Amino acid sequence: AGAAVTFAVGDAYAVDAEAGAFDVVHAHQVLQHLSDPVAALREMRRVVRPDGLVAARDSDYAAMTWAPLDPRLDRWLELYHELTRLNRAEADAGRFLLGWAQEAGFTDVAATSSTWTFADPGSRAWWGALWADRVEHSAFAAQALGSGRSDPAELADLADAFRSWASAPDGFFAVLHGEVLARP
Repeated sequence: AGAAVTFAVGDAYAVDAEAGAFDVVHAHQVLQHLSDPVAALREMRRVVRPDGLVAARDSDYAAMTWAPLDPRLDRWLELYHELTRLNRAEADAGRFLLGWAQEAGFTDVAATSSTWTFADPGSRAWWGALWADRVEHSAFAAQALGSGRSDPAELADLADAFRSWASAPDGFFAVLHGEVLARP
């Protein structure tokens, strides 16, 4: 027999649902983009049933690591942090998930971590192309330019850094994630 599954997308601060409406609320790489992640977790707690589960995972950008070393990738990380601070968001959200969940009123919280690793040619090509494109053609680029924190030449150089990293036979990139499973 198949499972009855419903997916809903909405405002993390004001979910259009009754209290206790969901068995599971899942937020993957969401809280790092919000100016008030604790309020969002409170809302997730409201809409999950009393024996339900809130599952959240977010990256910790400061814990990312890569080889070969490239000062342009260091600059990318610095710029990423600058832009998230401008948005009153937290690029290193993964390390704060446990505390945020506790502050949101969860009393049963299990915190774990996991990593993504990009070290084979296929995964390097995908991750490098993804970030090269984001650096030059996304909200990241628009905000970097609009805020005066970067210019087109620098963004092109940062995108090239990701392409260079992806083509390096010894290219390695690890992304650490914090994770919580929280019950009301």
